[in-house]
Amino acid sequence: MLLILRKIRQGLFCPENVPGSNLLRTIMVCLPVLAGLFQVSSALAEQAVVTSVRTGVHTDKTRLVLDMTQGVDFQVFVLDKPYRVVIDLPEVAWQTRPDAQYHKGLIKGMRFGLFEAGTSRIVIDVTNPVKVHRAFILPPKGSSKYRFVVDLVAVQSGDFRRLIATPKSKPAAKPSKKTTPLQTSRARKANPKPVIVIDAGHGGVDPGTIGASGSHEKEVTLAVALELRKKLLATGRYKVVMTRDRDVFVRLRNRVARGRAAKGDLFMSLHADSIRKRSVRGASVYTLSEKSSDKEAAALAAKENKADIIAGMDFGHQSKDVANILIDLAQRETMNLSATFASQVIDELAKSVKVLRRSHRFAGFAVLKAPDVPSVLVEMGYLSNREDERILRSSRRRAALVTALTRAINSYFVKR
Repeated sequence: MLLILRKIRQGLFCPENVPGSNLLRTIMVCLPVLAGLFQVSSALAEQAVVTSVRTGVHTDKTRLVLDMTQGVDFQVFVLDKPYRVVIDLPEVAWQTRPDAQYHKGLIKGMRFGLFEAGTSRIVIDVTNPVKVHRAFILPPKGSSKYRFVVDLVAVQSGDFRRLIATPKSKPAAKPSKKTTPLQTSRARKANPKPVIVIDAGHGGVDPGTIGASGSHEKEVTLAVALELRKKLLATGRYKVVMTRDRDVFVRLRNRVARGRAAKGDLFMSLHADSIRKRSVRGASVYTLSEKSSDKEAAALAAKENKADIIAGMDFGHQSKDVANILIDLAQRETMNLSATFASQVIDELAKSVKVLRRSHRFAGFAVLKAPDVPSVLVEMGYLSNREDERILRSSRRRAALVTALTRAINSYFVKR
């Protein structure tokens, strides 16, 4: 409070015409500002914080415990293909990160993060069919904070199938034919500036690849995406649309839909891969093809296309075609333009960063399936390689990559 009053006296929180010498008058004029500050502080205080996550194995169950600063409402359900337990909470802050200590008993993996605005999600991969035996909040006791406890017990597959439930959600309003994002239409109103759609891969509950020293792909891709947006806007030539601009999960089909709804002229999805052979490093660019250029490309596409499953999405109510092929690609012209742009990206990258020997590859990535937006997926390097990881984690060292991507975009539109 003393610091705030000192700043008020210095005129930092007040209109310039308020005399700094009259402290009482200054405080009265600035009360609305102070009230706003306290409201913000109160709002931040109301958000629960998960301070630690623990797992324990008992004779009859595996227990998950979240230490929290306050109690929250929650929803728990199970999914199959693969077996998962999903926990939805109000949007919370996390002071902990997933790591190997959680892999105990029936739990073989776990991810948590922002699923959508207002909702945080925990996705638990389990070794066998399970049921949630109990889920409850314990109030503070002694030095302990609030504890959210979930007990998992193994069940037979038949019993598990009867437990499967889909979380309740409000039905989305049906978009009109004019604005349906998945609708294929060649009648597109020209934009005054080319629209560049930047897709930062992964996010929220889906961390993507975990690097050699623990970096998360979702953080690297978002950092590069934000830097690329800033550089493109500084040219004054483009309108830039982001599929996400913070650490939040976005479904694959919604990434495509956002690009199409913005009438994108280019769609660039940013990723950072990992590979078992840690000496391999370098960037590469992918364009769409249902026939992959090699086994590595096929494996990468298969992994990336599982992002929705990783985040705890349920495809049980959708047909196989809808789950596996989100949009029917029918326009050869778009694929040709994508290949042209990919070649320009590779040419520019090769001038300033290391690229793979076979740097243009093909695979069936879901995010590249917009039928009317030329699209590429840029693998900026391998987080499994320590040198690539160091480059991608450093804003200064990423600058060459961002500059090369900007030059490629400039070149694409100059030539068109």
